[in-house]
Amino acid sequence: MNYQVVIPAAGQGKRMNVGKNKQFIELEQAPIIIHTLKVFEEHSNCSGIILVINEQERDVFQKLFNDYHINKIKSIVAGGSERQFSVYNGLQAVDDEGIVLVHDGARPFISHKKIEDLVHKAQETGAATLAVPVKDTIKRVENGVVVETVERSTLWSVQTPQAFIPSLVIDAHHQANKDNYLGTDDASLIERTGKPVSIVLGDYTNIKLTTPEDLLIAKAIMGK
Repeated sequence: MNYQVVIPAAGQGKRMNVGKNKQFIELEQAPIIIHTLKVFEEHSNCSGIILVINEQERDVFQKLFNDYHINKIKSIVAGGSERQFSVYNGLQAVDDEGIVLVHDGARPFISHKKIEDLVHKAQETGAATLAVPVKDTIKRVENGVVVETVERSTLWSVQTPQAFIPSLVIDAHHQANKDNYLGTDDASLIERTGKPVSIVLGDYTNIKLTTPEDLLIAKAIMGK
């Protein structure tokens, strides 16, 4: 089944400490955002990309699309002050039919197979997210002291893409905005409406590039 994808790429990524939008950091002679966009550009099931950007960087992005032959951009949308608002802006450009994905611009190693698994599950249940089981022991800490060791078997580390029936996620965003609620991801907005979000097993290589150390991992994944 075909899908559309909203990709927020407006954040400045301050934890990367590079003094610019981390989407423009180069990996294997192409910016991070291009690696991400090419996954969807080359996937026949992707019917369109809605990219959410900092409006001041529009010309830079447009040049990248031309240089790297990115042709599936359906809309370029201005971002908001928070990621949630940026995604909401992007959702306004989505068609009502089919499935919509929300995917981090700085998560370039997602595979077509996992996207297809996710879209299939969202068709069945209305909302789904990729995630992987937590490997480490997790402890809850207060004031620098461990107060609980959390049962690991029930814990999953959530990734993107997350996939939704468009009306479901748009309604959840409307409700969150009305309530002045900021969630940690789009799935959390669905959860607070009382609707279920299904888990689809992701890949541990589907990392989000957030800190300089992540770039070392990215180069290892790419075989460098």
